Amino acid sequence: MADKVRIGSGAGYAGDRWEPAVELAEKGEIDFLAFECLAERTIARENLARIRDPGKGYNPLLPDRIRAVLPGCMKHGVRVITNMGAANPVKAARRVCEIANELGFSGLRAAVVLGDDVRNVVVGMPELELIETGMHLEEILPKMASANAYLGADAILAALHTGAEVIITGRVSDPSLFLALNSLSSKLVLQ
Repeated sequence: MADKVRIGSGAGYAGDRWEPAVELAEKGEIDFLAFECLAERTIARENLARIRDPGKGYNPLLPDRIRAVLPGCMKHGVRVITNMGAANPVKAARRVCEIANELGFSGLRAAVVLGDDVRNVVVGMPELELIETGMHLEEILPKMASANAYLGADAILAALHTGAEVIITGRVSDPSLFLALNSLSSKLVLQ
Protein backbone atom coordinates (compact mmCIF):
# COMPACT_ATOMS: atom_id res chain seq x y z
CA MET A 1 0.00 0.00 0.00
CA ALA A 2 1.36 3.39 -1.01
CA ASP A 3 1.81 6.18 1.49
CA LYS A 4 -0.19 8.57 -0.66
CA VAL A 5 -2.23 8.37 -3.84
CA ARG A 6 -2.55 11.70 -5.62
CA ILE A 7 -5.61 12.08 -7.85
CA GLY A 8 -6.23 14.78 -10.41
CA SER A 9 -9.69 15.49 -11.78
CA GLY A 10 -9.56 15.50 -15.57
CA ALA A 11 -13.25 16.24 -16.13
CA GLY A 12 -16.44 16.75 -14.19
CA TYR A 13 -18.98 16.36 -16.99
CA ALA A 14 -19.30 14.94 -20.50
CA GLY A 15 -18.33 18.12 -22.36
CA ASP A 16 -15.66 19.41 -20.00
CA ARG A 17 -12.43 20.99 -21.32
CA TRP A 18 -9.36 18.77 -21.44
CA GLU A 19 -6.60 21.39 -21.34
CA PRO A 20 -6.47 21.35 -17.50
CA ALA A 21 -6.23 17.55 -17.63
CA VAL A 22 -3.23 17.80 -19.95
CA GLU A 23 -1.58 20.18 -17.50
CA LEU A 24 -2.29 17.81 -14.59
CA ALA A 25 -0.81 14.88 -16.52
CA GLU A 26 2.31 16.89 -17.34
CA LYS A 27 2.88 18.90 -14.16
CA GLY A 28 0.47 17.74 -11.48
CA GLU A 29 2.70 15.11 -9.88
CA ILE A 30 -0.33 12.82 -9.67
CA ASP A 31 -0.78 9.06 -9.69
CA PHE A 32 -4.24 8.98 -11.28
CA LEU A 33 -6.19 11.23 -13.60
CA ALA A 34 -9.95 10.70 -13.16
CA PHE A 35 -12.49 11.67 -15.80
CA GLU A 36 -16.04 11.70 -14.39
CA CYS A 37 -18.10 12.28 -17.53
CA LEU A 38 -21.34 10.34 -17.19
CA ALA A 39 -24.84 11.37 -16.16
CA GLU A 40 -28.30 9.92 -16.67
CA ARG A 41 -28.84 11.85 -19.89
CA THR A 42 -25.43 10.90 -21.27
CA ILE A 43 -25.82 7.17 -20.54
CA ALA A 44 -29.19 7.27 -22.34
CA ARG A 45 -27.66 9.21 -25.25
CA GLU A 46 -24.79 6.74 -25.57
CA ASN A 47 -27.13 3.73 -25.40
CA LEU A 48 -29.10 5.20 -28.30
CA ALA A 49 -25.83 5.80 -30.19
CA ARG A 50 -24.78 2.17 -29.58
CA ILE A 51 -28.15 0.90 -30.84
CA ARG A 52 -27.66 2.88 -34.08
CA ASP A 53 -23.98 1.88 -34.43
CA PRO A 54 -22.48 -0.96 -32.33
CA GLY A 55 -19.07 0.72 -32.61
CA LYS A 56 -20.33 3.78 -30.71
CA GLY A 57 -21.83 4.21 -27.26
CA TYR A 58 -18.86 5.66 -25.41
CA ASN A 59 -18.25 9.36 -24.75
CA PRO A 60 -17.62 10.94 -28.17
CA LEU A 61 -14.84 13.11 -26.70
CA LEU A 62 -12.93 10.08 -25.37
CA PRO A 63 -10.58 9.83 -28.39
CA ASP A 64 -9.65 13.52 -28.23
CA ARG A 65 -9.19 13.46 -24.45
CA ILE A 66 -7.05 10.33 -24.52
CA ARG A 67 -4.98 11.61 -27.43
CA ALA A 68 -4.36 14.84 -25.47
CA VAL A 69 -3.46 13.35 -22.06
CA LEU A 70 -1.84 10.03 -22.89
CA PRO A 71 1.65 11.37 -23.73
CA GLY A 72 1.90 13.13 -20.35
CA CYS A 73 0.35 10.22 -18.50
CA MET A 74 2.74 7.70 -20.02
CA LYS A 75 5.76 9.96 -19.47
CA HIS A 76 4.95 10.47 -15.79
CA GLY A 77 3.37 7.12 -14.91
CA VAL A 78 -0.12 8.57 -14.43
CA ARG A 79 -2.95 6.05 -14.69
CA VAL A 80 -6.34 7.08 -16.09
CA ILE A 81 -9.67 6.07 -14.58
CA THR A 82 -12.92 7.07 -16.26
CA ASN A 83 -16.59 6.32 -16.78
CA MET A 84 -16.35 7.52 -20.41
CA GLY A 85 -17.06 3.93 -21.46
CA ALA A 86 -20.73 4.81 -20.94
CA ALA A 87 -22.85 2.23 -22.81
CA ASN A 88 -19.91 0.54 -24.53
CA PRO A 89 -16.83 0.34 -22.27
CA VAL A 90 -15.32 -2.54 -24.24
CA LYS A 91 -15.32 -0.53 -27.49
CA ALA A 92 -14.01 2.47 -25.57
CA ALA A 93 -11.09 0.39 -24.26
CA ARG A 94 -10.33 -0.89 -27.74
CA ARG A 95 -10.35 2.68 -29.06
CA VAL A 96 -7.98 3.77 -26.27
CA CYS A 97 -5.57 0.94 -27.18
CA GLU A 98 -5.74 1.92 -30.88
CA ILE A 99 -4.89 5.52 -29.98
CA ALA A 100 -2.07 4.37 -27.71
CA ASN A 101 -0.60 2.34 -30.58
CA GLU A 102 -0.92 5.32 -32.95
CA LEU A 103 0.98 7.45 -30.41
CA GLY A 104 3.72 4.85 -30.00
CA PHE A 105 2.55 3.41 -26.68
CA SER A 106 2.04 -0.17 -27.81
CA GLY A 107 1.41 -2.54 -24.96
CA LEU A 108 -0.80 -0.11 -23.04
CA ARG A 109 -3.21 -2.10 -20.90
CA ALA A 110 -6.83 -1.05 -20.52
CA ALA A 111 -9.09 -2.73 -17.96
CA VAL A 112 -12.87 -2.63 -18.33
CA VAL A 113 -15.48 -2.69 -15.56
CA LEU A 114 -18.74 -4.32 -16.65
CA GLY A 115 -22.03 -5.08 -14.93
CA ASP A 116 -24.00 -1.85 -14.97
CA ASP A 117 -26.14 -2.71 -18.02
CA VAL A 118 -29.21 -4.44 -16.55
CA ARG A 119 -31.57 -4.23 -19.54
CA ASN A 120 -31.78 -8.01 -19.87
CA VAL A 121 -32.70 -8.33 -16.21
CA VAL A 122 -35.33 -5.59 -16.40
CA VAL A 123 -36.89 -6.88 -19.63
CA GLY A 124 -37.53 -10.17 -17.83
CA MET A 125 -39.58 -8.37 -15.16
CA PRO A 126 -42.43 -6.69 -17.10
CA GLU A 127 -44.73 -6.79 -14.08
CA LEU A 128 -42.35 -4.65 -12.03
CA GLU A 129 -44.12 -1.55 -10.74
CA LEU A 130 -42.33 1.75 -11.16
CA ILE A 131 -42.28 3.61 -7.84
CA GLU A 132 -42.47 7.05 -9.45
CA THR A 133 -45.60 6.46 -11.52
CA GLY A 134 -47.20 3.22 -10.38
CA MET A 135 -47.06 2.00 -13.99
CA HIS A 136 -45.83 -1.47 -14.82
CA LEU A 137 -42.51 -1.71 -16.58
CA GLU A 138 -44.06 -3.38 -19.62
CA GLU A 139 -45.81 -0.07 -20.40
CA ILE A 140 -42.52 1.75 -20.95
CA LEU A 141 -40.35 -1.07 -22.34
CA PRO A 142 -40.88 -0.09 -25.99
CA LYS A 143 -39.52 3.42 -25.24
CA MET A 144 -36.78 2.44 -22.78
CA ALA A 145 -33.37 3.69 -23.92
CA SER A 146 -31.35 2.05 -21.16
CA ALA A 147 -31.41 0.40 -17.76
CA ASN A 148 -28.26 0.76 -15.73
CA ALA A 149 -27.30 -0.03 -12.17
CA TYR A 150 -24.90 2.26 -10.33
CA LEU A 151 -21.86 0.16 -9.54
CA GLY A 152 -19.75 1.04 -6.53
CA ALA A 153 -16.06 1.32 -5.75
CA ASP A 154 -15.83 -2.41 -5.09
CA ALA A 155 -16.60 -3.13 -8.76
CA ILE A 156 -13.59 -1.03 -9.79
CA LEU A 157 -11.07 -2.67 -7.44
CA ALA A 158 -10.32 -5.72 -9.58
CA ALA A 159 -9.58 -3.46 -12.56
CA LEU A 160 -7.27 -1.31 -10.44
CA HIS A 161 -5.34 -4.33 -9.22
CA THR A 162 -4.56 -5.45 -12.79
CA GLY A 163 -2.10 -2.58 -13.02
CA ALA A 164 -3.70 -1.38 -16.26
CA GLU A 165 -2.72 2.13 -17.29
CA VAL A 166 -6.34 2.95 -18.22
CA ILE A 167 -9.46 1.78 -16.37
CA ILE A 168 -12.77 2.30 -18.18
CA THR A 169 -16.20 1.87 -16.66
CA GLY A 170 -19.78 2.32 -17.68
CA ARG A 171 -22.23 3.62 -15.07
CA VAL A 172 -20.70 3.77 -11.61
CA SER A 173 -21.68 6.11 -8.82
CA ASP A 174 -19.79 9.37 -9.30
CA PRO A 175 -17.64 9.13 -6.16
CA SER A 176 -16.74 5.49 -6.87
CA LEU A 177 -14.05 6.49 -9.34
CA PHE A 178 -12.28 8.27 -6.50
CA LEU A 179 -13.22 6.05 -3.57
CA ALA A 180 -11.87 2.92 -5.26
CA LEU A 181 -8.45 4.58 -5.32
CA ASN A 182 -8.63 4.95 -1.54
CA SER A 183 -7.93 1.23 -1.22
CA LEU A 184 -4.48 1.80 -2.75
CA SER A 185 -3.27 4.15 -0.05
CA SER A 186 -3.36 4.90 3.61
CA LYS A 187 -3.64 8.59 2.73
CA LEU A 188 -5.69 9.90 -0.21
CA VAL A 189 -4.78 13.30 -1.69
CA LEU A 190 -7.18 14.96 -4.15
CA GLN A 191 -5.90 17.64 -6.55
